[in-house]
Amino acid sequence: MTGTRYSQFCALARAAELLGERWTLLIVRELLLGPKRFGDLSERLHGISPTLLTARLNAMIENGVVRRVTLPSPINAQVYELTEIGNRLRPAIRELIRWGGHFLFPMRAGDKFEPDWVLLALDAIVRRTPTPTRKIVLRVRHNAQSASFLVAGGSAGASITRGEGPGGALIEARFDTLLRIIAGEISLDDAQADGLAIIEGSMRTARALPSLFDLHHRRSE
Repeated sequence: MTGTRYSQFCALARAAELLGERWTLLIVRELLLGPKRFGDLSERLHGISPTLLTARLNAMIENGVVRRVTLPSPINAQVYELTEIGNRLRPAIRELIRWGGHFLFPMRAGDKFEPDWVLLALDAIVRRTPTPTRKIVLRVRHNAQSASFLVAGGSAGASITRGEGPGGALIEARFDTLLRIIAGEISLDDAQADGLAIIEGSMRTARALPSLFDLHHRRSE
């Protein structure tokens, strides 16, 4: 059980009891990206102690949000994954990411960053109404690390998946630069001219990137 009790017959209070403890939402973030071994979680949740991570996972297992499974041979590794009800947190996490984006910048000293977190960040802001039919590969770099994603637009809206599937253009940049391009704060041409982005393939396709997202004027709202 969690340590926090609000003694209120309210669904929001119950959700806060389950998710409001320190590190719990970030464990959910990691498991939304896929099953993880204990060591993977410990490495990516910079600063959490093994004892606290164990306590948080046990509480989430007890409440049916997470389960522990053993991968089949030859891997034979024990991993943690979200249950069906745990996966139902995805829409709520998406909205929290959108809301938290208002307070994301500037990056603070000591902040850690994993490029594959971008998958959830961009999924939170893709346009879910019809968009131009375009496929653009985004390669996000951070120091020596990088991660790639394919953004695909169409009549059903835009979607984002891992990997460098076939696309009409590729844009490589830091995450903050990509957000500025998507938000319309800097043009793709200026980002390329200033050495902030590398573009391969069709510039016409690449320039359609902001139209696949719902982030225009985000910082002025």
